[in-house]
Amino acid sequence: MEMEMEMEAPLPPHVLIFPLPLQGHINSMLKLAEVLSLAGIRVTFLNTHHSHRHLTHNSDVHAHFSRFPGFRFATITDGLPPAHLRTFHHFFHLVTSFDAVTKPLFRHMLVSGHFGSDLTCVILDGFFKFLVDADDDGVRIPILGFRTVSACSIWAYLSVPDLIQDGQLPIRGEEDMDRMIRNVAGMKNVLRCRDLPGFCRVTDPNDPLLQFLVKLTLRSSGFHSLILNSFEDLEAPILSKIRTLCPKMYTIGPLHALLKAKSANQSQHQSSLNNLWEVDRSCLAWLDAQPPNSVIYVSFGSITVMGDQELMEFWHGLVNSGTNFLWVIRPDLVTSKNGKCDEIPAELEEGTRKRGYMVGWAPQEEVLSHGAVGGFLTHSGWNSTLEGIAAGKPMICWPYAADQQVNSRFVSHVWKVGLDMKDVCDRETVAKMVNDLMVNRREEFMRSAAKFANLAKQSVSPGGSSYADFDRLVEDIRLLSQQKKIET
Repeated sequence: MEMEMEMEAPLPPHVLIFPLPLQGHINSMLKLAEVLSLAGIRVTFLNTHHSHRHLTHNSDVHAHFSRFPGFRFATITDGLPPAHLRTFHHFFHLVTSFDAVTKPLFRHMLVSGHFGSDLTCVILDGFFKFLVDADDDGVRIPILGFRTVSACSIWAYLSVPDLIQDGQLPIRGEEDMDRMIRNVAGMKNVLRCRDLPGFCRVTDPNDPLLQFLVKLTLRSSGFHSLILNSFEDLEAPILSKIRTLCPKMYTIGPLHALLKAKSANQSQHQSSLNNLWEVDRSCLAWLDAQPPNSVIYVSFGSITVMGDQELMEFWHGLVNSGTNFLWVIRPDLVTSKNGKCDEIPAELEEGTRKRGYMVGWAPQEEVLSHGAVGGFLTHSGWNSTLEGIAAGKPMICWPYAADQQVNSRFVSHVWKVGLDMKDVCDRETVAKMVNDLMVNRREEFMRSAAKFANLAKQSVSPGGSSYADFDRLVEDIRLLSQQKKIET
């Protein structure tokens, strides 16, 4: 009697993903991890100890990802003491600690096979290029880079050395802020000094953080390949410029929309919230009671901070606009001694009771897709910008730092889906812009927003550019896995 030999099925490729420990980076890279898992790729997701504690306390990630047998979480130290605030104001502390403590530990983990001898490749946050030296022969695993920011901001960073050499930087004070930036290919008559990445607002062109970020961006070409959370119909002219330096590139955004498209046939699929903050879902019931397109959603993301006076100007402006508003006020949004204003004027309390609702953190994707929401007042972080574009919601942009300055300019002057309020914070401007967005110029902005929302949907649908690029990424990861098996 002949015995049939059962052949063991080969293990699928195994990818390690490591994000920068900030909400926006972790959120988008968890979505990348999920869409790769749906494609049959095994994923190990590496977080810092500190971020992972917050993530598991405030979200359902362990339960959510448990349906993927090959998925697992791992952690690594960021080198900082437990009591360290880890806010954006201390960002350079995080960078130096990663360089001194995390980098050698991470290298040892890769070289020693800590994550498994079957590791196919690593997808590093594009910010983390400095964790693996280009000339390190000990690390023989392909390193892909995932940039969580916009292509237009990447191109702006890449242009900084030329702007310094050309004498256009540094910026020479407030009177210089509206000077147009010249000779940036693909951005003619777009950027002013105030629209450059936030780190360019230094008087010394040799500022350590500015130089670090510029060098880091230039090193993007050292990745095996580059993954961007963007799509061709949104940033095609800029993407073509970046491809001259990084020819092997995948544009797979909007990533949250791609994830929905790839999981659409899973009737029981629900997206994980991936939050470092506790979500208050009561705002959805409040939205259900509001008329269509009547609410402006206000959220300044996970790292923006403001003083009491700025908070009050926004609050007065929202109430004075007469528009219904849903406002996310994180526990650490306000930099006062108590994190709260000591005295709230009666008219603000009354106006908020009539037309407003406030929460500590909101399920943003659900909020933006709600029919009652007609506009979005945002800090212009790239995740929020893409979520607003995909939902077809016009935006008012109040950028805080980094790539947000560039994003807000493109929202208002290139894509024309909103208004740019950068470097201004007074109640009259807030009220006027809310009224322009929601009433006076509503049809104009809704036309542009609807156009880009449709293009975003097409990009992540079968036959779309992002859908195809993601399939190409998966296929290339499989090829890397096969090559590794042949070599071993």
